[in-house]
Amino acid sequence: MCADTTQSPAPDYRDTVFLPETDFPMRAGLPAREPEWLARWEKIGVYDRLRQKTGRTAFTLHDGPPYANGHLHIGHALNKILKDMVVRSQQMMGKDARYVPGWDCHGLPIEWKIEEQYRAKGLNKDDVNIVDFRQECRAFAAGWIDVQREEFKRLGVTGNWPKPYLTMDYHAEAVIADEFMKFLMNGSLYQGSKPVMWSPVEKTALAEAEVEYHDHTSHMVWVRFRPLAGLDNETVVIWTTTPWTIPQNRAVSFNPTISYGAYRIDEVAQNATATVGEVILLADKLAEAVMTSGKVSAFTRLRDVSADALAGVTLAHPYRGIEGGAGEWDFDVPLLPGDHVTDDAGTGFVHTAPSHGDDDYQMGLKFGLPMTYNVEADGSYRKDLPLFGGQHIILPDGKEGPANVSNIKALHGAGALFAKGKVKHSYPHSWRSKAPVIYRNTPQWFVAIDKVLDDGMGTYG
Repeated sequence: MCADTTQSPAPDYRDTVFLPETDFPMRAGLPAREPEWLARWEKIGVYDRLRQKTGRTAFTLHDGPPYANGHLHIGHALNKILKDMVVRSQQMMGKDARYVPGWDCHGLPIEWKIEEQYRAKGLNKDDVNIVDFRQECRAFAAGWIDVQREEFKRLGVTGNWPKPYLTMDYHAEAVIADEFMKFLMNGSLYQGSKPVMWSPVEKTALAEAEVEYHDHTSHMVWVRFRPLAGLDNETVVIWTTTPWTIPQNRAVSFNPTISYGAYRIDEVAQNATATVGEVILLADKLAEAVMTSGKVSAFTRLRDVSADALAGVTLAHPYRGIEGGAGEWDFDVPLLPGDHVTDDAGTGFVHTAPSHGDDDYQMGLKFGLPMTYNVEADGSYRKDLPLFGGQHIILPDGKEGPANVSNIKALHGAGALFAKGKVKHSYPHSWRSKAPVIYRNTPQWFVAIDKVLDDGMGTYG
C-alpha cells in the first residue's frame, strides 16, 4: 500500500490576529511632506528670521566649497549634514550661527568636463578661443551650482542659499588680483622655475592630491659617463627609469658615505653591451646586481674608490660629440656629492637633471646647475632640440611616445649604453585622464618669505 503524499494547504491564521489599521502614511509620508516643509521654510524666510534677534554672539562656520561639476554624492551629503548639525546646535545654544555656502568654480575638474564635450564633438581645446573656453566653463559651473543648491536644500541644510559665495564672482577675483599686486609692489614676487608633476594629456601641472599611483612598466637604462679629468679612463655608470631625461642631464651625484669600487669586466654574454676590459665605478653593495643586469659573467674588483677621488671629477655628457648633436651636449658634467644618493638600488651614482625631479632640482640650486626647457607642455621635446626635436614622451592619448626608445638607440650609438631593461613599478598617473605624468620644469611665480619687506603701500600705495 502506497503512502498518501497529498499535502494539505497551510493554515491561514490572518483572521485570528488583531491587526489595527491607522491613517498613518507609510514612513510618515516623508517623500511627499519634506518638500512641503522645505518650501514653507523658504517662504517664511527661516534663515533670515533667525538673524533678526540682535546681541547674540556670532558663530561662523567657514565652509570649504565643493566643485560645481556634477551631482552630489555621499561625500557631499556627509560633509554638509555634519556642518549643518554644528550650525544648528550653535544656533540653539543662543548664538547667531551663520552659514554661507559656497562653490569652487575654477580649476581642472570643470575644465576637464568642457574638454570632454569638445572631444565628443571632435574639437581640440587648443583650437578654441581662450575667452570662449572660459565663458563655457563659467556657464557650466553656474548650471551645476543651481543643481547642487537644490540638492543641498533637499537634504535639509539651512543656509544663505540665495547669496552663496562663488570663487568666480568678479569681486572675489578682483580681491585676489589686489592682493597679488601687493606682493608685486613690496618686492616679494618674483618669477622662477621649478619641476612639478605635469600631465602632458591635460597640459597642466597637478597637485599631489590630483595624482594616483598605478603599476606601470618603464624602460630602464644603465649609462656610461666617461671622465674628462681624473679617474684614469674609468667610467661612471648611472641607472635611470626615465631615459627621456638624459638630454637634460647636467650632473652626476654620489654620496661620500657610500663605499665605492673600481670593477673590471672580464667576461660578458654574446649579446651584452658591456665590453670586456672596461673599468667602471660602482657602489660595492650594488656591483653584483649591476653586473647581472649588464650580462657580465665575470668581473674583478680592482680597488677602493674614495670620496676624495670622486670629488671634483669632470665627466662628459653621453651625447657629447654625437653625430647630429650640433654641439648641444658638448659641456662638462660635474660629479657632485649629494645626501639623497643611496645604495639601495641603481649603481650608487645618480643621473641628475635639475628640470625633472625634486632631488635634482635641489642639487641644481645648491651647485648652480643650469635649468633646461627642453620639454613642451604637450610632453614633446622642443622642435629645435637636435636628434629628438618634436618627439613625444607621452602621446596625447596617454600612451608612451617614441622619446624613450629614441634615447636608448642614441645611447647605444654613442657607446654610452652599458645595459637596458624594463621594470614594473608604482608610477604616478593623473586621476582624471588616468595617463602617466612626468616631472617637468615650468616658469612659475614665487613669493619670497625669507626677507624683511614693507607693506607695499609706500611709493605705489
